[in-house]
Amino acid sequence: MLKHSDIWAAIDALARDNGLTASALARKAGLDPTTFNKSKRITREGKARWPSTESVAKVLDATGANLSRFLGYIENDGQTTRPAPTIPLIGFAQAGDRGFFDDAGYPLGGGWDEIPFPEIGDPHAYALEISGDSMEPLFRDGDVVIVSPSASVRRGDRVVVRTNEGEVMVKQLARLTARRVELTSINPAHPGRILAAEEVAWLARILWASQ
Repeated sequence: MLKHSDIWAAIDALARDNGLTASALARKAGLDPTTFNKSKRITREGKARWPSTESVAKVLDATGANLSRFLGYIENDGQTTRPAPTIPLIGFAQAGDRGFFDDAGYPLGGGWDEIPFPEIGDPHAYALEISGDSMEPLFRDGDVVIVSPSASVRRGDRVVVRTNEGEVMVKQLARLTARRVELTSINPAHPGRILAAEEVAWLARILWASQ
């Protein structure tokens, strides 16, 4: 039997999985922000107030969810029914292998592990496992950084750089021009690098680190 609490739990779950509060979900759907407030789920007389089919249809449209997914929340007591998103986990040795990336620095194929990670808006994002001590103290051996090949880069960003020779390094971008890429080392014990633009296969911005 469908219960009043099941419907509201499904709405709360839909909001949560879209990074929204119930009020923000209502606003996103073009409804009054108080539509899904807990205080409005019970009338002053103590009777259960059900969300209208119109409001449910609007939130589904606003979030891109379908009715099957909404019903899945109901059947699972408001728990997420989608599997956690994953991204490729690539080691430093793999990053230096030309066969693992296309010319734009996007990972190719599927010969790698995967780790769960929230959606970050770049379908080509991947995780890179740090190897060695050349990036200490900021990044240590075994740390994982999340790399976005499509993110714009600017001076001061930490980046992963791959040369045409297959060398892979994590540096801080000091300057980027049409002719050269100037990099400073994260570990002061290691020198920076200045590369001609034609020496660089690709560079990608680091968005997050697992420290």
